[in-house]
Amino acid sequence: MIARIVDAMFGCRHSNYGFPRTTRPTSKRSAVAALTGTYVVCLDCGKELPYDWSGMRVLDMDEAAHTHGAQSPALAKHAA
Repeated sequence: MIARIVDAMFGCRHSNYGFPRTTRPTSKRSAVAALTGTYVVCLDCGKELPYDWSGMRVLDMDEAAHTHGAQSPALAKHAA
């Protein structure tokens, strides 16, 4: 119950993830999947978050853009 109150006041904490999913380079991807090629989905709110498969961790959007953004044409489109 406390967690629901905190979520209502401050938003989702994104602490409950699904298994990482990797998209094919030739398939249509969301902007998040285009950053690293791999993403996880928050099972509480449904938001997609970039995932670093080699580091085995969820990245925040700024870190993903800085680390992987230079190689992603979708990021340039998303940032504009």
